[in-house]
Amino acid sequence: MPELNIGIGLRSLRQSFKKALHTAASVGATGVEIDARNLLQPKDVSDTGRRQLRKLLDDLNLRIVSIRFPTHHGYDVLADLERRIDATKEAMRFAYSLGANVVVNAVGYVPEDPLHPAYLQLQESLGDLARFGQHIGTLFACETGSEPVERLTALLDSIPDETIGVAFNPGNLIVNDFYDEESIERCAAKTLIVNARDGVRDLARGRGLEVPLGRGSADFPRILGVLEERRYRGWYILDRVTASEPTEELGNAAKFLKAL
Repeated sequence: MPELNIGIGLRSLRQSFKKALHTAASVGATGVEIDARNLLQPKDVSDTGRRQLRKLLDDLNLRIVSIRFPTHHGYDVLADLERRIDATKEAMRFAYSLGANVVVNAVGYVPEDPLHPAYLQLQESLGDLARFGQHIGTLFACETGSEPVERLTALLDSIPDETIGVAFNPGNLIVNDFYDEESIERCAAKTLIVNARDGVRDLARGRGLEVPLGRGSADFPRILGVLEERRYRGWYILDRVTASEPTEELGNAAKFLKAL
């Protein structure tokens, strides 16, 4: 198996942007994911600033591999939908300008009924983003977690333009009780990036909890094996939302993946 491409979700580090870049390099990552809503917004980075950022990344042997663009609502919610889609397209342009070819977001709840108005709206919205991504050279990745994987992939199969895919997040699936060992099989062909998070079910709370990578229910040896069979050469983004010691935990997570 080739060496894994391991990146850090900078939001996990809870540090200033430049300090987070240095920390990511220090724990052995070669790529980073930037939150373009809460950490570094496109409007705040001039052309000169983008050149300076690329120089800093080169000095640290890092590259920006994905842009996370969380929205308050999914692309099924009609309120402010046009503005939300336009902002997502701006994040996709931003990603391309920084050399990243993937933008990640949770797209909203996918109904079971393909004739449900929300399902039809998701088809229209994601089709629009897929066409835009093909035009500018940036792919949109729908993060797993709000529904079973097969329901999300069925939605994507219904969109004619194939320049859209999945950000596989087993931790999200576990927390929401949608994970099983076959989850990665169902979306491997469409996986553009992996958000390497882990979790366990908490029966008392009725939902799952995020835990350090390798200590939960996600079967990462299987996940890596299935993706290797599919010749996946994308990135594994380490992302710990609730870490008490994020630098230490992300460093341990990088070691865990490399050991596999």
